[in-house]
Amino acid sequence: MNRLRIALPPLRTLTLNSELTFARLDRRNHLIESGRSSLLCLCAGVDKQSVEAFLHPLDSLLADIELAPLSASHTKAAAVLAAQGLVLGDIEQVHIACSARQMDGRVQIGWLPKAELRRLMELLNPRHFSLHGLFPAPYALPVPAAGHVSACLLDEHWLLRYSAASAIVQPRLAADLDEPLIRSLELVWPGEGDSCLSGASPGWSLHGGMASAARSKGNRVGALACCALAVGVWVAGLNLYAAREAEQGQQLKARMTQRVQQAFPQLPVILNPLQQARQQVAALTGAREAGTVAGFNGLMVHAAKALPFLIGSVQSLTFSEGKLQVQLLADMPLPAGEGTWQVALAQAGLAVSRDERAWTISPLIEPPSDDGSVTQGRDDD
Repeated sequence: MNRLRIALPPLRTLTLNSELTFARLDRRNHLIESGRSSLLCLCAGVDKQSVEAFLHPLDSLLADIELAPLSASHTKAAAVLAAQGLVLGDIEQVHIACSARQMDGRVQIGWLPKAELRRLMELLNPRHFSLHGLFPAPYALPVPAAGHVSACLLDEHWLLRYSAASAIVQPRLAADLDEPLIRSLELVWPGEGDSCLSGASPGWSLHGGMASAARSKGNRVGALACCALAVGVWVAGLNLYAAREAEQGQQLKARMTQRVQQAFPQLPVILNPLQQARQQVAALTGAREAGTVAGFNGLMVHAAKALPFLIGSVQSLTFSEGKLQVQLLADMPLPAGEGTWQVALAQAGLAVSRDERAWTISPLIEPPSDDGSVTQGRDDD
């Protein structure tokens, strides 16, 4: 896949129409095209293309430190801590990136103001450019052979690359002050222009952490939005369910009220249909049971105890208006000892009257007197 490499002007002056140096390389790092153009022209009529950008020397802030062997996360934390003594201004407003630890223990540190980095990423429109790397200016130089240094003088700054990972930027001094630097190094001078954009990538990028932070922030925002949407849907569904249940409850209460009114028309107002229905049923059941025990059941039990001679001699029983009418069999002999069974009936609170084979047993209207006399209906014996 072909790559587009661009050498950026100072970020504070960069616009879509700013003129810059570019080079197109194939996958074997061979030059296909080079020249001067602008971001606007480079993206015109071209689909999304991979781009590697090299900062201007004024924006290429580099340093190297020596660290003990650490994990990748601890190396980044140590690099950020070391950069605090090198950065002028608020450390929170600066994006810091670092290379992996080299065999000699050296770690390269680069930093850039976050505002300028965000502005650059906005200019490199994601619809037209896919930013694969953002490197300080010296990394545009070719990697030199061992013991040599690739050097370039650009806008009054020395760009020096010592290896694939190590490079520095130094301001140009007077000629007599620069001469010791030149004599102390085995310099390799690359060609002009596009040949200065053929260097191998250092393996770390200034935009990597920023892009991941932006993606992480976007992911968090998206996750929060999804959570908020899910909560909203859940609350709406819960409200709909509650409203439906409340409506069904009202309908059930209305049906219960209607049925209680039909069953117990004597109730003037129904506020709690279930409770009032239970109360009415309990009252009716109690009254019915009381009436039955004091009436038919009571008369039957006490009559059987007081008149045992009637057992097996009854033709029919009739209970009406609180009185028990007993029709005896025609061949039943008349009982003897009336006083005994009449006293037993009186003690049970019952009275008896006879008409041939028909006996009528009823509750006493008045309690028995102290002398043992019994009030009874009529005795035709």
